Amino acid sequence: EVLLRMHSVGICGSDVHYWQHGRIGDFVVKGPMVLGHEASGTVVKVGSGVTHLKPGDRVAIEPGVPREMDEFCKTGRYNLSPTIFFCATPPDNGNLCRYYKHSASYCYKLPDNVTFEEGALIEPLSVGIHACKRAGVTLGSKVFVSGSGPIGLVNVLVAKMMGAAAVVITDLSASRLQKAKEVGADFTIQVKNETPQEVASKVESLLGCMPEITVECTGVQACIQAGIYATRSGGTLVLVGLGPEMVTVPIVNAAVREVDIRGIFRYCNTWPVAIALLASKRINVKPLVTHRFPLEKALEAFETTKRGEGVKVMLKCDPTDHNP
Repeated sequence: EVLLRMHSVGICGSDVHYWQHGRIGDFVVKGPMVLGHEASGTVVKVGSGVTHLKPGDRVAIEPGVPREMDEFCKTGRYNLSPTIFFCATPPDNGNLCRYYKHSASYCYKLPDNVTFEEGALIEPLSVGIHACKRAGVTLGSKVFVSGSGPIGLVNVLVAKMMGAAAVVITDLSASRLQKAKEVGADFTIQVKNETPQEVASKVESLLGCMPEITVECTGVQACIQAGIYATRSGGTLVLVGLGPEMVTVPIVNAAVREVDIRGIFRYCNTWPVAIALLASKRINVKPLVTHRFPLEKALEAFETTKRGEGVKVMLKCDPTDHNP
């Protein structure tokens, strides 16, 4: 293990949800819990067996750590391990604090040209990397991203970087769609009260064809329906956003058109990839951060996120650091 002095911690929708509702599905907050799982910091102390890190190293933290070497770990899909530790998923504490202890294997050294803030953004970026990999985005792909929150935006970034020829994105909010344009979306659709079929046909007319790949980032029933209708026959729909446990969908439409529906659970094996992309300047996550607060103003930061202002709200846990 290593002891870290925390630096930057992003606020996620799930953090806000636990704070407001005390549960997400089967994960119930039963006692006090530290939030935060998008984080970076500086190594202060290392355990006796740690060789790849030393005090002073700047690191990005992968929040999910398997507790045992089970079948999922053996096949490289450790995110599916049922006993995984995960920051800020009850009962595991997160890292929105001054000092934090974490498994050394899940702390990754940041190159000098990658900032602490970028290091913290590797966590949401990883969701995009994992989703686009599961979707099979490749050279020339036409992609439909549903939802323009932080996760929709990282999927736009990653899809474009992986070679997507055109990306169309939907949202209710015009300002969020503007941000999507900034990060590389080719087309945007502001959804008002269209039916799922109408949304699907708008997607098709903008792209000039139905997309082979849809990445659904809202979890809203109507959006999942639109995702099925929009996806080209033989294509893939990846469900990233999580909403109600039971959802009514046109499953026969998907079945007879051989639309593959895939789920994702967080990510795995993405930190080294993300660090390489950030270090080589192949991907720019800086526009995602719109607000910054010191740790003392955490409540204000959470309120800002809850109101849906901005995109990514970042907390600064290191009072000695005066960099933006």
